[in-house]
Amino acid sequence: MAGTMRIGQHGIGDETPCYVIAEIGHNHQGSLHKARELFREAKLAGAHAVKLQKRDNRGLYTRAAFNKPYDNENSFGATYGEHREFLEFGLKEYQELQREARDLGIDFFATAFDAASADFLAALDMPAFKIASGDVRSLPLLKYVAGFGKPVIVSTGGALLDDVRRAYDAIMPINPQFGILQCTAGYPAAFEELDLRVIEQYRTHFPAAVIGYSGHDNGIAMPVAAYVLGARIVEKHFTLNRAMKGTDHAFSLEPVGLRKMVRDLERTHKALGDGVKKIYDSEKAPILKMGKSLVVARDLPAGHVLTADDIVLKSPGGGIPPYELDAVIGRATLKALHADDFLSEEMLSRKPSAELARS
Repeated sequence: MAGTMRIGQHGIGDETPCYVIAEIGHNHQGSLHKARELFREAKLAGAHAVKLQKRDNRGLYTRAAFNKPYDNENSFGATYGEHREFLEFGLKEYQELQREARDLGIDFFATAFDAASADFLAALDMPAFKIASGDVRSLPLLKYVAGFGKPVIVSTGGALLDDVRRAYDAIMPINPQFGILQCTAGYPAAFEELDLRVIEQYRTHFPAAVIGYSGHDNGIAMPVAAYVLGARIVEKHFTLNRAMKGTDHAFSLEPVGLRKMVRDLERTHKALGDGVKKIYDSEKAPILKMGKSLVVARDLPAGHVLTADDIVLKSPGGGIPPYELDAVIGRATLKALHADDFLSEEMLSRKPSAELARS
């Protein structure tokens, strides 16, 4: 039995629609106005959640990494630390965005990159925590975040199965509301490196977790394939415009793309059904029209013993079905029949005794 979890008002598991996270990250470019617009567009597209990223930059990076020059077309600062600080939202912005999310009726949470950021998010009573692929081996951080008692979702890019198992074994005793996302940490990820069948492997090895997919691929087809393989959470990067400045925009979905992806996931959830083959009312008239019945091939006198040459298959259906042909051959006509008459039980003698014994 696969695991389940609840984030906000949404239950997540095998019997629910796919839970879609619009990963905004820092695609807001440090603008609260753009972040609000991204929240609104994600809601309009049908996403269940929006997500940001939270870092305590000075505590997270070494001094050398923080002060390293960062001069490129996507930079928002002269050093990497300045770049990260420019994009970082603080308490005021998070509180305003929480109000925005509540008004819209969409879940809002963030990735915690360090313990200080986890404390920040916990103080805001975020409904869930995300852990990035780079921290799948950070067991102290995983255990710390699990201790808040909220659902924890971990991406697994750049990890082996043993790494994921360590994370699973560390989190599950503390917090059973655990999601594991198959992910390839390429930006963007090549299609031949997505390894979607790992989703099935995760479902086998980690049966108490909710399995999902975090896609850095271009396009909207792979999340549907992931859902069919058992992913019940899909996370995709989201932007207002793929041409905007920033490293993540190029492989992010724009509003139209997100809307189509959500639509296709909802259709797939409905289309998979319950695994039981059945006949629907909508099929009955077309199948009657296209189906075939046993029909008299030529005029036949009463008392004629039917052979295969006396019977043809013709549409529509509704008469004796073709699979009964062998049971009809050898029976006598009870009255004269004409070409194109539909055979019926009332026209024929009883089945031969050998046939009756078998039926």
